[in-house]
Amino acid sequence: MTSLRRRNFLKLSAALGVAPAVSQLVPTAVSAAGTLKPQQAPGYYRYKVGDIECASINDGAKTFPLPDWFVKNVDKSDVLAAVRDAYLPEGSVTVPFNPQVINTGGKLVLVDTGLGPGAFTGSGGAVGRLLTNLAELGVAPEDIDTVVISHMHPDHTNGLLMSDGSKTFANAEIMVPAKDWDFWMDERNAVLGKDNPLMKNYFSNVDKIFSGIRKEVNRYDWGKEVAPGVTAIGTPGHTPGHTSFAVSSGSSTAFIQSDVTNIPEFFLRNPDWHVGFDKDPEQAQETRHKFYDMVSAEKASVIGFHFSFPSIGHVEKDGAGYRLIPVAWSAAL
Repeated sequence: MTSLRRRNFLKLSAALGVAPAVSQLVPTAVSAAGTLKPQQAPGYYRYKVGDIECASINDGAKTFPLPDWFVKNVDKSDVLAAVRDAYLPEGSVTVPFNPQVINTGGKLVLVDTGLGPGAFTGSGGAVGRLLTNLAELGVAPEDIDTVVISHMHPDHTNGLLMSDGSKTFANAEIMVPAKDWDFWMDERNAVLGKDNPLMKNYFSNVDKIFSGIRKEVNRYDWGKEVAPGVTAIGTPGHTPGHTSFAVSSGSSTAFIQSDVTNIPEFFLRNPDWHVGFDKDPEQAQETRHKFYDMVSAEKASVIGFHFSFPSIGHVEKDGAGYRLIPVAWSAAL
């Protein structure tokens, strides 16, 4: 395989009129004076929406073999082709997690909390890095005034508690969508979902996270501000109360889409695919079209919880689907 690559390189070099030195083609042993750090650089990215300062905070990413149920309504071979087209690890899927911090000027708001400190480690990546990256940004847990939950799945709520069960954000008001709260707190729904392993785990996790703080949780409704300049938008399907947010200041608006789509290389490119995590796949499909038609028409910035870090971009219509154009990285705010 190496010789073939070298031969192709020589042919290309000749075609370009470049004659590489033989020494450049022969691997040589290299010794370094030091070693590289095993972790990536701190994962936060600051951006502005008008006068509102925001930051995308990376909670890590998890890579795992593609489950048969990940996309419900297409053949797995089509999904594996999407894996290859996206240059993801062969036969696997990588899911990033990116909560958002919004400084409204009067309040420091955290949208979603990730999976919690040290949730997973190993060769498939690491998650649970929210607090580490908040600290690098200069934000301590006690600085957070409000935690707004988009929906009550584990990767959005588990960071509410430390590993010892204590509250992570001791001074923060905790807000959840009223429609999601009503669904997950209804014991009748838990009974109906007991034969579905995924739903059973979800209900069990909701009980674990919220049983001790239930009285401290406030519910919010769609169409209203959850913080100054931050309005809740109903985007159901993924869960009954799944919520996105419009962040507005002056003439600028950005949309935090939460989980309207999971992995954009799959479900933004193919909005009619049904992701296995959606409670109501048909409703989620309809929501994707409505939401992305809106943001593409407005040419607004879109922030996705499961987009590749820094998780910010623009969405354009592309045939029957859509495509994500990642934000141009800026070294300054």
